[in-house]
Amino acid sequence: MTPPPLPGDTPRIPDRKPSPKDTSQSRPEGEHEVKGLAFRDVGEAEQEAPPPASPDKQPPRVTWQKLTFLPAVLAVILLLTWWWFHQADLDSISRNALADGNVWLRLRQHIQLTAISTFFVLIIAIPLGILLTRKRLRKAAPAAMALANIGQATPAIGLLALLVIWLGIGEKAALIGIIIYAVLPVLSNTIAGLKANDPTLLEAARGIGMSAMGVLGKVELPLAVPLILAGVRTALVLNVGTATLATFGGGGGLGDLITTGMTNQRMPVLMLGSILTIALALLVDWLASLAELFLRPRGLEVRS
Repeated sequence: MTPPPLPGDTPRIPDRKPSPKDTSQSRPEGEHEVKGLAFRDVGEAEQEAPPPASPDKQPPRVTWQKLTFLPAVLAVILLLTWWWFHQADLDSISRNALADGNVWLRLRQHIQLTAISTFFVLIIAIPLGILLTRKRLRKAAPAAMALANIGQATPAIGLLALLVIWLGIGEKAALIGIIIYAVLPVLSNTIAGLKANDPTLLEAARGIGMSAMGVLGKVELPLAVPLILAGVRTALVLNVGTATLATFGGGGGLGDLITTGMTNQRMPVLMLGSILTIALALLVDWLASLAELFLRPRGLEVRS
């Protein structure tokens, strides 16, 4: 038995075993107790993965600067040209060359030549490029490319002269010459775009049971779209420039104004035809760049 405390003695508090809660609070950080034994963690504990961040908002494909800058510049140039043209002193030859809506007629003919030739370039060059990348016709690709190179290497005026001798004067000869001259960019870019596809992606598509047409339409062509559209854009600008030579084959277009101004030495007529041709080429290039942005698959865009 414990003897009673004497007067003046400090009462003694009996020892008690510390609870696990007290022990855990007194232990340093990183140390814990398991069955009475102290353990210290070595290294950092595995942390829980953070929740996935919410996807950022997709940036717009076309900014307002892209939509408005070039059209505004072209509008200013055309307005200045119109103002200068009305201030210029025109003689009878210049007035006759521009009378009776002749300017709008030549502009409409030029746009028509460009649109029709580009349409035929697309329906010829893109399917031909697809066929030349298939296994059965792959060996014919060098010969087809050599033929397309000959068509573009030939001077446009010489090619048009040969076609006029063969087909006669008219719009048909001019259209065929423009088409031959613009096939190469679209054909070469189509072949390059399809050949640049990753073979492992094509094998994976075939491995999940897609047919050959399914692989072509859902994998190969979408991946090749940027290069194909770049070739189409080049062909469009080439067609606008080459269409001015249609006047030597009787095809009309803005080349009529340019040749009339040069042969008759009438600067207002020459300037008007040249400025309209340049403005049309820049406008077509701008429209093609917009189409290139809109038709490009989202997954191929590089995000900054």
